[in-house]
Amino acid sequence: MTSAAYGSGGHPWAPSGSIDVEQAEAALVEHYPRLVRIAYLLLPSSLGRHRRVLAAHGVAQRALPRGRVSTASVPLPGPRSGVPAWARPDPVYACLRLRVLRGALAAERPRRFGPPLPVLPGLLPWLVGLRLFPRAGGADELALDHALSRVSATARAVHVLRELEGLADRDIRRLLRELRLPDAEAAFRAADGVEAPPGSRDGSLLESQEFDACTLQARPTDLLRRGQHRRAAAAAAVAVVMCGGLLGLPGDSWSPGPDSAKPPYALPAGAQRAQDPGSLTRVSASAWRTAARTDFSAWPTRGQLTRNEPLLSRALAAWARPDSDVRVSAARGTATGPPPGPPQLLYAGRVDGAAVVLLYDGLRVARYTEPLDRDEVEERGVALDLARTDRAGAAASGALVIARGEGNARYLTAPWVARTSVVDLLAPSDTDGRRLRRDQDGVTEPVASPDTNPRACDRWPGLSLEGSEDIEGSADASQLYTDLGELTPVRLTDGEGDDRGAATGEAARVRLARTACHFPALIGIGVKSVNSWEFARQKLPEGDGEAAWVCTRAETWRGGGARVMAQFQPPTRSPGRPGAAVSRANGSPACGGRERAVLTGVLWKSRAGDWYVLAAADDSVVRMRAQGKGVEGSPATSDSHTLAVPARPGVRAALSGEREDGSRVLPLR
Repeated sequence: MTSAAYGSGGHPWAPSGSIDVEQAEAALVEHYPRLVRIAYLLLPSSLGRHRRVLAAHGVAQRALPRGRVSTASVPLPGPRSGVPAWARPDPVYACLRLRVLRGALAAERPRRFGPPLPVLPGLLPWLVGLRLFPRAGGADELALDHALSRVSATARAVHVLRELEGLADRDIRRLLRELRLPDAEAAFRAADGVEAPPGSRDGSLLESQEFDACTLQARPTDLLRRGQHRRAAAAAAVAVVMCGGLLGLPGDSWSPGPDSAKPPYALPAGAQRAQDPGSLTRVSASAWRTAARTDFSAWPTRGQLTRNEPLLSRALAAWARPDSDVRVSAARGTATGPPPGPPQLLYAGRVDGAAVVLLYDGLRVARYTEPLDRDEVEERGVALDLARTDRAGAAASGALVIARGEGNARYLTAPWVARTSVVDLLAPSDTDGRRLRRDQDGVTEPVASPDTNPRACDRWPGLSLEGSEDIEGSADASQLYTDLGELTPVRLTDGEGDDRGAATGEAARVRLARTACHFPALIGIGVKSVNSWEFARQKLPEGDGEAAWVCTRAETWRGGGARVMAQFQPPTRSPGRPGAAVSRANGSPACGGRERAVLTGVLWKSRAGDWYVLAAADDSVVRMRAQGKGVEGSPATSDSHTLAVPARPGVRAALSGEREDGSRVLPLR
């Protein structure tokens, strides 16, 4: 059996997998005191201990995600002996800790409106006249807190992650990169300068009751001043009630119920038109055949409820001014503000017991969903989902996810789609798939969603649409998509540079079958398309067959944040067996239209049990080099764009390549 050692930890792009709300809630309850302690230590002491306590609890509680989230971008520390349980690579705790870090560090950033931290969490203690703060510590704790207050929030984070969480500096740097914090090295230098009081250890001080925001003391506020405030508040409340009654007399009233939308008081005329159902743009069923641009703007208005003005008013109001009953979610990099003008109505109808409205403003698609049952509206509220769709051509605008159920999704397909089917991406021979029924508006029957657990990846559904390139005069052209949990399905392509096309060919499906199980790492980052291309083939030593080297690039709708992964795909009898992810990079231009060059390597074991360093690059590289202790003949060279050299187990080799013009190529990272 041929095997490959994962040269960079064995994770594609980043540690893959996902967690649901129940898992996150259980971990939050288990580790709540520690997460609150982390937030308290990171928050600025200038807030005062009372507000700092309340804010720390708010940060920890807001760390609970609203739905299933990917742990793909959560850096996990490498396993080490002697570290506490919370420092071991537990992806659920690491995800919550990352969200707590992000929330606490956000308190240091200036905001355009309002105070840096919410005031409402302190309302209840204020009403009963209490101030809350941790139990007092000794002089050492006070000195350490003072020392931490003199450095930046990022430096405090470095210190806390070192001393309290027991993380190594390399793991802390990965966390700071994921949080997109600038001047990381300056923060490390500042953290090195935080001096512990003589005769004490920072770790033990950080564990002390001085920084425990869950074990609190309560003291009354200024009682005389409080009585004055109560009398002033009562007078102000009476004035507000009287003024509100006077203001409400001449005009119409409204209620926040499901049959009414908030009136656009004091809004400019353009903004008022954007919330008027009568101003919605409606497109005819045949407009796409003669449209100058075939994208979402050419989609016709469809559905049984396109003339239901109360429903459309609620959808427009939820987009413009969502209240507490509206659950708003947006793909990464998608603005959540109101549309700049009257949007286009794509769909309004009933789907799986809910009223669904799809709107398009030229840059984004918004999906508004409310239960048809009035009681469920009051219990669950309504949902608004937003996704970027700018620069979407005919292929990228082939379908939208119109509804999600238990483990499945329904799609609304473009008007130029002639046939829809679901295929198994792990089975290259499944080219025809199973035909999907669609109703008269183009809504498909339920399609099973992928199982995002990489250890249980035995089937990965793909959506095949025929006729999606009809604007080019090729009515039988087909495109392939997959669902990564967002409003827009992800288009799957294959090929190098500008020659990429739909991943529907035989060789493309073979590469895709060994790549699909790596897709969970891409959930939640706003992916637009995923392209793979084979940059090298290599005959393996000892006659063990021929391996493919494949580079896969995930592009996002926002342009930045692309994920790149290089795979080693040795021969196998199982077409859906994942290739070994040997290199990955975030935000790199590698494997794209701007930069074709790629170089990577792997430590590989033959069937006979011998170990080799294998390396490959694209064909612009004419010379390869591998150097390192344990590499036979180091430095070993090859006058081609592949290299195979005997090596000892566990060796780490430095790889490089050279082009015809003498320029150097370094490994993908």
